[in-house]
Amino acid sequence: MEKRVLVFYLVSTIVLVALPMISANAEVDALYIFKSKLQDPNNSLQSWDNLPGNLCTWFHITCNPEGSVTRVDLGNAALSGELAPELGQLKNLELLRLNNNSLSGLIPTSLTTITSLNILDLSNNRLSGPVPDNGSFSQFTPISFENNLNLCGPNTKKPCSGSPPFSPPPPFGPTSSPGRNKSNAAIPVGVALGAALLFAVPVIGFAYWRRTRPHEFFFDVPAEDDSELQLGQLKRFSLRELQVATDGFSNKNILGRGGFGKVYKGRLADGKLVAVKRLKEERTSGGELQFQTEVKIISMAVHRNLLRLYGFCTTVTEKLLVYPYMTNGSVASRLRERQSSLPPLDWPTRKKIALGSARGLSYLHEHCDPKIIHRDVKAANILLDE
Repeated sequence: MEKRVLVFYLVSTIVLVALPMISANAEVDALYIFKSKLQDPNNSLQSWDNLPGNLCTWFHITCNPEGSVTRVDLGNAALSGELAPELGQLKNLELLRLNNNSLSGLIPTSLTTITSLNILDLSNNRLSGPVPDNGSFSQFTPISFENNLNLCGPNTKKPCSGSPPFSPPPPFGPTSSPGRNKSNAAIPVGVALGAALLFAVPVIGFAYWRRTRPHEFFFDVPAEDDSELQLGQLKRFSLRELQVATDGFSNKNILGRGGFGKVYKGRLADGKLVAVKRLKEERTSGGELQFQTEVKIISMAVHRNLLRLYGFCTTVTEKLLVYPYMTNGSVASRLRERQSSLPPLDWPTRKKIALGSARGLSYLHEHCDPKIIHRDVKAANILLDE
């Protein structure tokens, strides 16, 4: 099996990967048609021409282990043109991000048939026509479509031509007759004033509490036994959970160490093997805000040659990042540190490793938004997949 290559990133740990060839002709054809309908002045889709049939190595594409496309991430790519209905052929697509481009035309109804689609961002384009509200689109909010002036439908709060306008709810209370206007007028006025006071008191109290309480950051976890939370697709672990997984950060579980801390092998309660990176205290001097920024940046770097961040943990004293465990170790462990029981890497395999690393770095340096400079590429930071 061809090796996949993964590279840890300096700020925390990002992955570069070189994949085996796959056969997904329907998805390849769909993406080629999608590309043919677009104008691409920045050549963001250049890699889609160079590797026919191997779509998992294309920039801005992520696949699952079976080689099927799960993410198309082309936000801020200066693309124009229309969306191809053939995108509906990507049956395992989970994320479609095309925001901040100049796309026009209709939203294909075929996208509503992708039942796995749970993240959609078409905002800040020039799309027009009705927004579908059935199928997978029934879960999306107006945020997914905002700043497309010619879109219409319930998800845009703008009725389509020929459709009845969105009506406000009926007024409270019975309709008054002309002879009772004065007496009945006091009822809605009194109700309105009472409701205003009822609403204003807790709002004023909340505003005062917000002004007087100490400032807290979003990622703060004050207690070690804090329950597991979700942040997008990242999993938030409690410190206790990672302590148990690594046998109390035992030295016997150390996989490596460097300027940013130590990496431990761990086994979660469900049996999943992970690599837990425990950041040094001096590396987290920026506090919660810095850690939040780094986690956000890392989670935005999505490429087939990059190791995906699985989760994180943050407390007052600890900052930890959780990655999938790579069973074949690093390139360094297969070269100068190779055990006699392991075969040496042959030259074709070394070439594949170099190409996989280059693709991942090229994505980080040139195509990722925001662009990321790795700054710490070495054999020990390049991991080998099975």
